[in-house]
Amino acid sequence: VQLQASGGGLVQPGGSLELSCAASGSIFSLNHMGWYRQAPGKQREFVADITSSGSTNYTDSVKGRFTISRDNAKNTVYLQMNSLKLEDTAVYYCHVDDKYPTWTIGYWGQGTQVTVSS
Repeated sequence: VQLQASGGGLVQPGGSLELSCAASGSIFSLNHMGWYRQAPGKQREFVADITSSGSTNYTDSVKGRFTISRDNAKNTVYLQMNSLKLEDTAVYYCHVDDKYPTWTIGYWGQGTQVTVSS
């Protein structure tokens, strides 16, 4: 499975960006699809995820500002980021779980830079 993330960039505080991550290749059944981020000098942290049925989960710091969604027909997950703050600056990575009957394999995307700066 290959993941292609896009949509990062430079934005001013209060601005918006939308990230997308498309999965391709030999996919069985994508379960959780999500986003993580890693700021300079910090560990990678969970941002949000969404199950195949549409249930979502967010880290507290992005609740009310970020919205995760997915298009199952396109095997794509999105992250709409509004009211961006300086502390949202990080490399954002998508992650998906490909669920087989008796095991699950996780995959990471290559990362896309989000920089919030005035």
